Amino acid sequence: MELPRPELALVPRPRRISTRSGRFRLDGTTRLRVTPGAEAAANLLRALLAPATGLRLEAAADGAFVLALDPALTGLGDEGYGLTVSPGGALLRAAHPAGLLRGVQTVRQLLPFDALSERPVRGVPWDLPAVEITDVPRHAWRGSMLDVARHFQPVRYLRRYVDLMALHKLNVFHLHLTDDQGWRMPVAAYPRLTEVGGRRTESMAGPAGSDRFDGVPHGGSYTRAELRELVAYAAERGVTVLPETGVPGHVRAALAAHPELGTDPARRLDVWTHWGVCENVLGTDDHVLDFFRTVLDEVMDVFPSPYVHLGGDECPTTEWERSPAARARAAREGLPGPRALHPWFIARMAGHLVRAGRRPVVWAENDVPLPLECTVMSWRDPGHARAAAERGHEVVHADHRSTYFDYARGHGSEEPPGQPGGVVDLRAVYDVDLAPPTPDPRVVSRVLGAQGQLWTEFVQTPEHIEYLTYPRLCALAERVWDGTSGWRDFTARLTGHRARLDALNVPHADPPATVSVPPRVGGVR
Repeated sequence: MELPRPELALVPRPRRISTRSGRFRLDGTTRLRVTPGAEAAANLLRALLAPATGLRLEAAADGAFVLALDPALTGLGDEGYGLTVSPGGALLRAAHPAGLLRGVQTVRQLLPFDALSERPVRGVPWDLPAVEITDVPRHAWRGSMLDVARHFQPVRYLRRYVDLMALHKLNVFHLHLTDDQGWRMPVAAYPRLTEVGGRRTESMAGPAGSDRFDGVPHGGSYTRAELRELVAYAAERGVTVLPETGVPGHVRAALAAHPELGTDPARRLDVWTHWGVCENVLGTDDHVLDFFRTVLDEVMDVFPSPYVHLGGDECPTTEWERSPAARARAAREGLPGPRALHPWFIARMAGHLVRAGRRPVVWAENDVPLPLECTVMSWRDPGHARAAAERGHEVVHADHRSTYFDYARGHGSEEPPGQPGGVVDLRAVYDVDLAPPTPDPRVVSRVLGAQGQLWTEFVQTPEHIEYLTYPRLCALAERVWDGTSGWRDFTARLTGHRARLDALNVPHADPPATVSVPPRVGGVR
């Protein structure tokens, strides 16, 4: 099948694009003219194109390829850019450095598909088609979440994950660092969190719904240096790393390391070797609050993101209802009962972040009121996002029926294992509900955007991660960047864009190519 020309296969589609006649060739004589403030974009362009093309793209005052930072271009916003390519040269302009970084990814996509290869490619003319592009994103939050708590992934893979996000102009890498089955975030004040909480003794194995284990330990954690390097690497590509260390539920790994944090300090727990929702939650005494304030201080020290995720979802209250100390705490705080300790605990942690100048992010739950300072990540129902926006919260759409990539891509028997339950196909992702609850501009401005989620109970390998993520994340990236051209236009462009995924060795084929996955395991998040 003949592929469309690269300029007809851009994903996400630019806001406005006009094609012209002619081409501008990048070769050994091509030089970059880089204005002050555009150096980071020039460095990124060189780094991205060098592996396949071998081009050095050195700087020169009379270079035909111009990268220019111009604060007067206010209509482009924080991340918009303008790109003009003619037979005589190329001009990439933006008002802010982030816009230039987005434009670099468009330049990369305009080149022949093989330009994305990680190995040298010979005999290809590296031509840019003549185009006029003005491009501004519709949504400020364009994210992707990867759960490294259930199955650990090394930093070298996280860098590749960031690269794939940046190609699609996504700008928030949500890193899910802690859960019942593992604690990956280093905390100098509490090294047992990773020494004990970062390793479970057995891994799940067997058919869906089983409780059989294969006896193979699983573990891993990051160093502060590794995470800081990841933050810097992502920033060079215009991506912010959003850390999540969840409370007050999904904390079994922390309780294994520090039993004194639980509702029964005398009890000894292991790092959980099951999937699903664990009933063990944090205690509510002052020393528990102080412990996690220290954790958040170290999280903020490593991650400069303006947003910090507190988790907050799937918190059973059974242990609080049984605990005399928790019941007493609820009475002292004037709460109607132990169930109200859930939003109370979140509010304590959120307040700590706000005092530090950060914005707390929390997964939305039914009937759990949150401080207005919390950004709400709505995963159960889009209605939660709309209601939260009307209450005054910033919101991010994360509906499980359209953004959970751990669900299977299709119904075929050849599909690798995914989360038991529904299927989230490409069209479901494209149809993600981003409609604001009201035309009131104040409410509309609170809808920040959307992100995709990949929980990894059933996902151990990078190949499996990427098969489940792509091309579904392409559809989400399309919708949150502009998303107005329609399904038919998107799928036509995706046909060519898949050649870029091939060049990057991303398993995406449908029906699936061979993907390295473990045996299917049981349970539901």
